[in-house]
Amino acid sequence: MNFKSSLLASVVGLVFAAPTLAAPKNIIYMIGDGMGPAYTTGYRYFKDDPSTKVVDPTIFDSILVGMAHTYPDDDTVVTDSAAGATALSTGTKSYNGAIAVDTHKEDLETMLEVAKKKGKTTALVATSQINHATPASFASHNESRRNYDEIANDYIDNKIAGKLPVDLMLGGGTKYFIREDRNLVSEFKEAGYQYVDELAKLDTLNKIPAMGLFAEVGLPYAIDEEPKRLTKMTKTALSLLENQNDKGFFLMIEGSQIDWCGHANDIACAMREMDDFAESIMLAKAFVDDNPDTILVITADHSTGGLTLGANGQYRWERDVVAKVKGSGDEIAKALSESKDVKATWETLTGLDYDSATELKVKEALGLGSKALSLVVKDAISDASFTGWTTGGHTAIDVQVFAHGKGKEAFIGSQNNTAIADKLIGFIKQ
Repeated sequence: MNFKSSLLASVVGLVFAAPTLAAPKNIIYMIGDGMGPAYTTGYRYFKDDPSTKVVDPTIFDSILVGMAHTYPDDDTVVTDSAAGATALSTGTKSYNGAIAVDTHKEDLETMLEVAKKKGKTTALVATSQINHATPASFASHNESRRNYDEIANDYIDNKIAGKLPVDLMLGGGTKYFIREDRNLVSEFKEAGYQYVDELAKLDTLNKIPAMGLFAEVGLPYAIDEEPKRLTKMTKTALSLLENQNDKGFFLMIEGSQIDWCGHANDIACAMREMDDFAESIMLAKAFVDDNPDTILVITADHSTGGLTLGANGQYRWERDVVAKVKGSGDEIAKALSESKDVKATWETLTGLDYDSATELKVKEALGLGSKALSLVVKDAISDASFTGWTTGGHTAIDVQVFAHGKGKEAFIGSQNNTAIADKLIGFIKQ
């Protein structure tokens, strides 16, 4: 045997003789809904200390490992959140609107369901309603993401090995869980769940199973009311899950409203959602550091809005403009419509001058309604910051993959979004 043959044989022998690496006990899966690469880049500039020459890295930069392809199993390459979440939860592509069902509308087993069967504690956290497309695709099955009541019912009716699928739920959605035809909250209480409906009472949850619903639908935007609501829910979830089960846990955390701000083409709103999501990631990363038998994987289901940093032919992006904004476009529009001093309100909430051209646009929009006025606000902020948008919908660009902890090497490189799910499900099944 020559040297090359001997070396090859040795390498092959080592590969096949190597034992399978032990899987992490705990899975933390975080999804920034709509969070394409422009969002993480914009966030880096948004958080940067302008007094230093070098742009400071963020938590995203420290754990970036790869990219993922987001296309659905449709006659299109642009996914919606339901198909994206189905791919990320089951390892199978499906059609836009599908909630953990395949193209024949047959149920697909989700990684949360696999985790439940393996005896792990399961948890879902979101700033949207907890039965919105992304969390729904982990714990329910439906042919349409719009069937919110049916999806909410699944959180009780979709038994896994005779047990309720999700042990801990934090988010919004009282509209769907307390209805005239069925009070699901009462059913959860009867099943032994602690329940709170005010974010201020989040700390009163002291055991699992538990449920917190903090809004009729989705929680208010971070920029408008509670800037760290996802961070607070993440902290509570990790505290409740730590050492709760010797078989470990599966936790999915969604930064839901990055996407909603993107749909609205509201850059200030989006950056505050990114800030809340980033701080939640910091908590999760610290948990992994303290609990090495844990994997943290973060990605996005797609990118939203066609966000660009630099617009109108100008080679610039003004983060300070974005940082001065004190509300979402909708809330600023509401304040303007109720104000007796429109100029003062505009300058206070947008940080922009109320010049004659702006005054003309605002007065015209005031006569057309809140949507028109909100659009004037957001357009003014985008123009002043040189922020570009190509759509009010989603785009087909690849999204980033981040990982930290035990098994992070498995997620390095360019991959299909289904591969992320396949690898995590593989860990859970070990």
